[in-house]
Amino acid sequence: MSNFPTLDIPVKRALISVSDKKSLVPLVKRLHAQGIKLLSTGGTAKVIREAGIDVTDVSEITKFKECLDGRVKTLHPNIHAGILARTTQEEDLLTLQELGIEPIELVVVNLYPFKETISASNIELTQAIEKIDVGGPTMLRAAAKNFAHVSVLTNANQYNEFLNELEENNNYISYNTRLNLARAGFNHTAEYDSFIASYFNRLEEMVPPTQLNISLRKNHSLRYGENPHQNAMVYGDADKFIDCFHGKELSYNNYLDLDSAIQLYRDFGDKPTCAIIKHTVTCGVASAANLTEAYEKAFSTDTVSPFGGIIIVNKKLDLNTAHKIDKIFTEIIIAPDYTDDALDLLMKKANRRLVRLNNTNEDLEYSFRSIFCGALAQQNDTITEDPSSFNTVSKREATDNELEDLLFAWKIVKNVKSNGIVFAKNKHTLGIGSGQTSRVDSSEIAVIKAGKAGLSLKDSVLASDAFFPFSDGIEAAAKAGASAVIQPGGSVRDAEVIAMADKYNMAMIFTGTRHFKH
Repeated sequence: MSNFPTLDIPVKRALISVSDKKSLVPLVKRLHAQGIKLLSTGGTAKVIREAGIDVTDVSEITKFKECLDGRVKTLHPNIHAGILARTTQEEDLLTLQELGIEPIELVVVNLYPFKETISASNIELTQAIEKIDVGGPTMLRAAAKNFAHVSVLTNANQYNEFLNELEENNNYISYNTRLNLARAGFNHTAEYDSFIASYFNRLEEMVPPTQLNISLRKNHSLRYGENPHQNAMVYGDADKFIDCFHGKELSYNNYLDLDSAIQLYRDFGDKPTCAIIKHTVTCGVASAANLTEAYEKAFSTDTVSPFGGIIIVNKKLDLNTAHKIDKIFTEIIIAPDYTDDALDLLMKKANRRLVRLNNTNEDLEYSFRSIFCGALAQQNDTITEDPSSFNTVSKREATDNELEDLLFAWKIVKNVKSNGIVFAKNKHTLGIGSGQTSRVDSSEIAVIKAGKAGLSLKDSVLASDAFFPFSDGIEAAAKAGASAVIQPGGSVRDAEVIAMADKYNMAMIFTGTRHFKH
């Protein structure tokens, strides 16, 4: 960096070519008032002229008319030499003089709306291609590369601050400002290119992309990461999905818990449902006639862990349910909405975070994890399973009540960390075992938790995220009180497992699909 001139640079000529013309007129009026010569193209020049401001068409500089329906306008040495010239070097100035080119000290560019175009449904490839900007990124990158001599603006949000500095310093712009604008410019083109590359990768639907292109804008910095000695920040569009409208700022761990809660929420269904989560682990879930009953049942699954945990419901949170929740300290409450009287009560505690769900239907196709060598990517586990395809492998069929509970438990165990075991009855989790190195351990923990909570497992159902490798797990479930089991099947000992279920007159369903969650 020491070889770069760090002097303030005067702005004498500005090249302006913008797709988004928001705030364009106020910008050019202030530039014109400072005596800065304006160059522009096509529609941008038209808007400037209509505002009564002098502007020079780029075609006058290039001596070449725009062609190919505007595809070629600024791709010319008379433009790019003006942008790339190192105006503090005599050799570059002499070259410009010989060629009759004037330097350009300010480039204002924003790009064709490619992301917005491909977000529309049923977009044709030809339509998408026409929104791939070529000249804009070329000018933007040239200006950002030459930030030692040129300023570049890519967003209307930058205009006021830039103009204030320009006016206060008699048309001079500082080195630090130019550097920061260049950084924003390169991030802008990187993001733009990532959208284009990802779009083309998706054209080969069944082929995993050879290049992982992720471009997420920093949302904001967090106080710290999992521990106070770790820096942390959140990237992406969190505000698009949630609104934390009361309480302290969400922490790194809060975001992890929210992610687990929302993944589970998407499988709830329409019946009033409540789930309680602690450290991304599901503590209890229940569906009932109303939210109050659903919360009470979910809480009864584990009355210790919910302290300092998070609660998510799928209906507008009412005052009666809020009173029940308010009896213990809850870190976060998440709901699609809240009644006014519930908010009056819940907002009395300043440390409690209240979150409103804005959008839970939109989902990323892939999920990613960083690992020691880079990243892992996989399609999200959003498979829609048809219960009519499930296979009853036991002699006894499940009763209607058992079947409802089995389907409920199957949705829950999908979101429980492997090895996952869920006991349930009447759409109410009774015992949950998760994250253990053996399925037997998870089963034993689930039984112990139900016992500690004083919940009977008699005539309950059991769900397992993967197959039972041995029949002893089924025997233990039967002795604990379970009358029906749902599991993927697929063990080499399936016959023994089925025989054990028949021995205890248990109904057993094979789904054919497993739901490991590591």
